Amino acid sequence: MFRDRDHAGRQLARLLRRYEGHDTVVLGIPRGGVPVARAVAQELRVPLDIVPVRKLPIPFDPEAGFGAVSPEGAVVLNEELVRRIRIGPDEIQRIVAEVLREVQRREREYRRGREPVPLEGRTAFIVDDGLASGYTMLAAIDSALARGAGSVAVAVPCASSSAVDRVRRRASEVYCIARSDEPVFAVASFYDAFPDLTDDDVRSYLDRAARDIEERQNHN
Repeated sequence: MFRDRDHAGRQLARLLRRYEGHDTVVLGIPRGGVPVARAVAQELRVPLDIVPVRKLPIPFDPEAGFGAVSPEGAVVLNEELVRRIRIGPDEIQRIVAEVLREVQRREREYRRGREPVPLEGRTAFIVDDGLASGYTMLAAIDSALARGAGSVAVAVPCASSSAVDRVRRRASEVYCIARSDEPVFAVASFYDAFPDLTDDDVRSYLDRAARDIEERQNHN
């Protein structure tokens, strides 16, 4: 479906052309959502920022999550899953504290003193490389609203149908190119190349996006 995350972002931007040049900010979810978001922001000629939310890993299956936490410490839980796997409140609190420390470390590491892009009264487009369950995106929406966004829309290249339905209840709009009804959903299956990214990769994308803005301002 997509060659890589950059290609996915450029395909996604085609759905969002009416926002080109508007008072809009694109927010990428690190790590994998940032290259997608950078391509969208570049195509739409709008600022790029991050919303470094993270999933809460299931202790016995760390690749899966039972919720997510935002930089502000807001927690979104998959309550049905929590009951099914029987994670108690103390265990949840421990995992939240551990993940929140990593979220806040990443935010410091990625920004390196750069101030967040102001969201007050603006439309925030939150972009990830795909939605499996949607709970991380819900935490990202809460974070953008806490930062004062006037409205929050979601744009992803691919998603499970259940995640789209879940996120649509919270977001003002949801844009998705490929939606799957399959019971097992893997974001990576929609990409030819889907490498793991590092903190350095994320900083590089943010630096390039900042240079894009500077170049446009210099040409105006």
